[in-house]
Amino acid sequence: MINKVILIGNLGADPELRYTTSGTAVATLSLATSRRWKDRDGNQQDETEWHRVIVWAQSAEFCGNYLSKGSKVYVEGRLQTRKWQDQNGNDKYTTEIIANTVQNLTPRGSESSGGGGFQEPPLPPEPFGGAEGSGTGDEVPF
Repeated sequence: MINKVILIGNLGADPELRYTTSGTAVATLSLATSRRWKDRDGNQQDETEWHRVIVWAQSAEFCGNYLSKGSKVYVEGRLQTRKWQDQNGNDKYTTEIIANTVQNLTPRGSESSGGGGFQEPPLPPEPFGGAEGSGTGDEVPF
């Protein structure tokens, strides 16, 4: 079975870099992808989809140090859906991309611009084993 996602889009906000209690870096990215098409009447239509991307370990530090709002990035990873509770105790679900590859596609020295954003659910729990492991989030117990 295959669970693989490939996206190219623009960051809607600066990466949010945090560290687990064991010191493992984790970055959260807000990535926008867009598509454009013509409807039956020939009118041009635009649609933007927002993706929550979780990046672990050295790749997360790369994101925090070299990416910013508006950066065009290539992301490769897998889909993961998590259940969490809001402040009122209501069950919520979020589907996110757990990235194993992130590449900056913005040429050096170019101005980044972009926009958007969304309310993000809490970060996933710290993976078992602390800083050991592949850093891809495969250790997260769901």
